[in-house]
Amino acid sequence: MKQPPEPSYEVLDPNLVLGAYSVGVFPMADARDAAGIYWVEPRKRAILPLDHLHLSKSLRKTIASDRFRVTADAAFEEMIALCAESAEDRPDTWINATIETVFTTLHYQGRAHSIECWDGDRLVGGLYGLALGKAFFGESMVSRATDASKVALAWLVARLKVGGFTLLDCQFMTPHLASLGAIEISRADYVALLGGALEGSLGAAVAASPAGDFGALDRLVLPEAPLDSDGAATVSAPPLGKDIVQLLTQTS
Repeated sequence: MKQPPEPSYEVLDPNLVLGAYSVGVFPMADARDAAGIYWVEPRKRAILPLDHLHLSKSLRKTIASDRFRVTADAAFEEMIALCAESAEDRPDTWINATIETVFTTLHYQGRAHSIECWDGDRLVGGLYGLALGKAFFGESMVSRATDASKVALAWLVARLKVGGFTLLDCQFMTPHLASLGAIEISRADYVALLGGALEGSLGAAVAASPAGDFGALDRLVLPEAPLDSDGAATVSAPPLGKDIVQLLTQTS
């Protein structure tokens, strides 16, 4: 029987990737068409404290108006492919076939997630990342329409807060992230935060369900949820932008 050809790129074991993230290391590639990857552990780490997302008045208005239709895990493969695409302001990316393949596998294992922003039926922005314990490792975000990545990040933060996550890792600081409230911390401080977020999720449990609940927002009963015949609140429809703004401003 004829065998399929060997992949022309390095293949990563998903468990190896999970183990690397659990100690603060992550993979990158030199270019989109690179055959292999290298491992990175920054001396300074960017994180976004979940109670300190900065929402400008204009961004709050954009979110509340539901300018974009926002979904979670509705188009993961399309999302990572969009993040990997070159653009005028980003001629090359660090997401190669090795990273795309292993993250797609991790998505089907329930570990990797995406937030998508749509303009009608067109995917115009969003982000993807990895959930482990109570940590979420943001990998990449992209905009093909003004503010799409900012809206996706706001929805992600709301989802993480509702789901009991404690750490949002942004990897490297950028002016864009700084404007949204990200801060830069030392490697030692990051390892301490990571250890707290992964407590009880290491060793054999690393392959179990994450301690954080990425889907909790979808089951949230909002104050305006209708009542059933017994007077109990029923599960509401998917959150609207105004609900996200309210969730983010309760403690921010």
